[in-house]
Amino acid sequence: MSATDHAIELVVAAARAASDKLAQQIIAFDVSEQLAITDAFVLASATNERQVKSIVDEIEDKLREIGAKPIRREGQRDGRWVLIDYGDVVVHVQHEEERQFYALERLWRDCPSISLPPDVVSHQR
Repeated sequence: MSATDHAIELVVAAARAASDKLAQQIIAFDVSEQLAITDAFVLASATNERQVKSIVDEIEDKLREIGAKPIRREGQRDGRWVLIDYGDVVVHVQHEEERQFYALERLWRDCPSISLPPDVVSHQR
């Protein structure tokens, strides 16, 4: 089983929103074969806590526009690693230091990546 069309729609919307707020290293994985609780992960990083919060706000705004509301959100107060759970998709927005330390992409590298459209740009410092 692979990620549903709805999950892919949420992935693309979240990735575009992160790109709009200059997120770095935007990638997505289809984790549906490995996890029963979600279909996909989106990972994005930022250089500071304020940008993490800005990216999170933009993702929530854009996904709300297409009718998606988060089931839960964790880490908002610290602004170092915010997890937004939409059920079908879990979005991780991390400070670049947390991204390097926890290396989620290394943990999920055996899962297929989800191709993102060309307008999703991973910005670099």
